[in-house]
Formats: sequence, structure tokens, C-alpha cells
Amino acid sequence: MGMTSATTSASSAAGADLHPRAGRRCHGVLNALHSAHYFAPDLGRELGALGIEHPRAVNFAARAAAMGAVGAGAVTAAFYNYRPETVAEHVPAVWSVAAPEAVLAARLRAVDTTLRRLLGDEAVASPEMAEAARLALRATEACTRGARPLYSAHADLPVPEEPHLAYWHAATLLREHRGDGHLAALLDAGLDPVEALVSHTATGKGMTPRRNFAVRGWTQDDWDAAVERLRARGVLTADGELTETGAALRERVEEHTDRLDRAPYEHLGAAGVARLTELGGAFAGAAARAGAFPADLLGKA
Repeated sequence: MGMTSATTSASSAAGADLHPRAGRRCHGVLNALHSAHYFAPDLGRELGALGIEHPRAVNFAARAAAMGAVGAGAVTAAFYNYRPETVAEHVPAVWSVAAPEAVLAARLRAVDTTLRRLLGDEAVASPEMAEAARLALRATEACTRGARPLYSAHADLPVPEEPHLAYWHAATLLREHRGDGHLAALLDAGLDPVEALVSHTATGKGMTPRRNFAVRGWTQDDWDAAVERLRARGVLTADGELTETGAALRERVEEHTDRLDRAPYEHLGAAGVARLTELGGAFAGAAARAGAFPADLLGKA
């Protein structure tokens, strides 16, 4: 998905006054609402009706289905921070239970149910939701496909007609676009999959170790070994906190990710990004207040 030179020039002018972290802040609220369906019972119920019942299989199928009936190697590469053996326990076997097309349809039904429950029918049908969908979809016009497998796969899917689902779809595109770029930044920083998780958790903004073990399949031994490697590099202190070097490394990763993800927000322009952040923040806040996320999701312990 590319832009003409005239469109590029106009977008650059519109985004000239964009704050360096504006895209990061906007992504944060978009990703929060996108991610809510992973923690809701609706996704497991919809995929369970197809015969996909294991929580990890549900997770792999829902996010990977846009890529088609791919194997464990492709999913491991695209997801980056999941234990390869854990992926292989469920992929590609999950596609013999339900085809990717059926999984995608079930996922969208689950998202519809989840958003209606968390936000209420009035918010779902509101002019603000329609406006947020328009803004988010406009931002996706400047997303690029090169070296972005999860974004590219989702970009091939049709845009849903209902505004709340169109908004969720656009948030998904922007989430996966940034996520694909983030993996390049992690590689550049020399952080392997477990080190990336450990250092993120040490910031206090990542999932707890227990959640990482349950979702991503790593063991305590894997975690402890990564901690020791990061201590040897001067990234973590003896008690597992980020050193100044570690904090600077994590910020460089985020800044690198910001640069790789700047185009959609430049295209939308500073005013559009500010408005989308405002609208997205209101929706994400409402979802959080409605219990969208587990209380023990984030933290260092």
C-alpha cells in the first residue's frame, strides 16, 4: 500500500509539526482497545465452537489466521517472542480443526460481542466511533508492507462495514504495522525473544513473568538465563532492575520503532492524530473501566 509523490508531499507537510512520540501515544490507546478481545471470553467461546479449545491454540489461530494455513516456523518468526516448541504444539495442527477463513469470521464475531459489552451499544453506534474509524483508516493509507508480515496479511482483509468493527480493523492494522517494525528494532538492539520480554517487564510496562510463561510458553529457567545474559551486558542490576544502560537501550528501541512507524501518523497529520488519540483514549478508558483487562496483567513480579 503506497502513496503517490503528491500525496507523500501533502502528508509530510501535514505531519511536519507532529510530536516525535505522538504516534506512540496514539498507538497505545488504539492497541489497548484492539487487544481487549484477547482477554475476553467471547474469543474462546467462538473458536471453541469451531473445535479450537486450548487457550494457546486460540491465541495462535486468532492472530495468525490472516496469514493463511502457515506452519509453526512462520508463526514463530512473525510473533517473535513465543517459545518455538510451544508454537509447534498447536501450529499447523490447528488448521486441521478449523480453516483460517472460519477463524477470521469467528474472531470478528467475538470482537463485535466484546466491544458491545465493554462500550455499550450507544458508544458503538455513536458519531465519535464513526469519526474514529475514518481517522484510523486514513492513517493506514500510509502503512507499508515491506518486511511487515502480520500487517500485510491483515491489510489483505476487507474492511468491515460497521464503524466499530472498521475502527477495530484499522487499529489492528496500525498495531501490527508498529509491531512488525518493533521486531526490527529489537533485532537491531540485540535483544533475543526472551531478553526482549525480560527487559520490557523490567520497565514495569510489560506482562508479568507469570503471564509470559502462561501465554508465550517460556519457562522459569528460560527467564532466569535471559536475566543472567542481560546482567552480563549491563542491562539489568543484580536485583533485576534496569540499569541506566538498560533504560537507555529500551528507550532507543522505542525511538527506533517510532521512526519506522511514523508514516501513518504523518499522513494523518498532527491535528488528526491528536483527535484520534482523544477518541481512542476515551474508548480504551471505557473498556478498561468495564473490566477489559486482568488486574495482574502488567508488572515486574
